[in-house]
Amino acid sequence: MRRRFTDGVPIDVQKLLFTAILLLACAAASATELTPHEAEYRVKISILGGDLNTRLVADGAGYAANHVIRPTGLSKLAASGKIDETSEFAINDDRVVPGDYRSVDELTKDKTNADVVFDWENERLDGSINGEPADFEIEDGMLDRVSIQYQLMRDLKQGQLREQYRLFDIDEVKVLNVSNIGEREVKTPAGKFNVIGIRHQAEGSSRTTTLWCAEELDFLPVIIEQHRKGKLRLRAKLKDYRALTARNDPPR
Repeated sequence: MRRRFTDGVPIDVQKLLFTAILLLACAAASATELTPHEAEYRVKISILGGDLNTRLVADGAGYAANHVIRPTGLSKLAASGKIDETSEFAINDDRVVPGDYRSVDELTKDKTNADVVFDWENERLDGSINGEPADFEIEDGMLDRVSIQYQLMRDLKQGQLREQYRLFDIDEVKVLNVSNIGEREVKTPAGKFNVIGIRHQAEGSSRTTTLWCAEELDFLPVIIEQHRKGKLRLRAKLKDYRALTARNDPPR
């Protein structure tokens, strides 16, 4: 079978605390480490097309993940801009621990902008959301919109998928109910994969998101689907994947 794989917050106690968490995370790596990589997806949102590019790199004793979605082709005439999200996180025991999270949405009607730090010592988010000071309590296990993917990947790898996850979703905190919907074989532009389906839905929401995750890629989602009120609104299929072998591998 042929696969088309190519390769501002001042330093203070809060930062020092997160650095300490990162250093402690080194000892807990081994088989549960994430594989630095780049992935590219073809995306269809209703009738619009686009690309989703994700990149995960080792950053000191932790990781930095960047997810960017852009319209392509004729879709640029109907939508402009991009959604650009970055999460810096540590791994402490079996938990992904977010540190800095940034999100700039120029593409949707919401036009949101968030730049926050998870202040675990004071159990608060510090930073700004849409120009206003962030004002959220945080609890153990809370994740942002990027780091949650890597928590799910690690939990699948360890066979410890949880039934609920707590998510900071820009302007609110959500509880996601998660279920394993079984195994199947799927075909993507990058090839065929045996996958496990993971579906999550926020309490009180009509939107469901399904990740079809391939074990051979450390449970990276190779297909992402989003339904609202039972109707498919978004589908992303893996087009290209490249493992990064060096910490300073430059982006393509």
